[in-house]
Amino acid sequence: MSTVDDDHWLRGVRRLPSPHANDRPIPLDVSLVVVHGISLPPGRFGTGLVERLFLGTLDVAASPELADLADVRVSSHLLISRWGRVTQFVPFHRRAWHAGVSAHKGRANCNDYSIGVELEGSDQRPYTNTQYERLARILDALFRRYPALSPGRVVGHSDIAPGRKTDPGPSFDWPRLRAALGALA
Repeated sequence: MSTVDDDHWLRGVRRLPSPHANDRPIPLDVSLVVVHGISLPPGRFGTGLVERLFLGTLDVAASPELADLADVRVSSHLLISRWGRVTQFVPFHRRAWHAGVSAHKGRANCNDYSIGVELEGSDQRPYTNTQYERLARILDALFRRYPALSPGRVVGHSDIAPGRKTDPGPSFDWPRLRAALGALA
């Protein structure tokens, strides 16, 4: 079972604090989880480049595939690797910069009230068993810590930024995640 500490960090995971975060307008307004998919370069896994992007240390000159990320300042609360390694970049009570221009049920600026969870993956390749297991356990911990969260308050990036974002993509198995959450309840 995963647990969120009093300092709003997930217990027992790697911590790499990102400079790309700030205070939420309403400090404990945590009422949405946004699931993302990311890989750098696109379609390649385990490169360490996603972590560098979130830490602001990505060398975009290293590859032409990274050029459009110059001067981008983004982060996420969590990253779950293909192999299930969980890294937290921003404590949950702070605002990570993961959603961009977004809205959920008429409420804009999803970064203000959401937790961003990045899965190392792509729209085209299935996510791993380990990623689904870790994600379900983490969501269970978040539901226990933040009462406004529930399975119905977990969405994809594509749901809050339609036409702009497609992740976690058609390869993400939402029924599988919902079933895993039901099994934990």
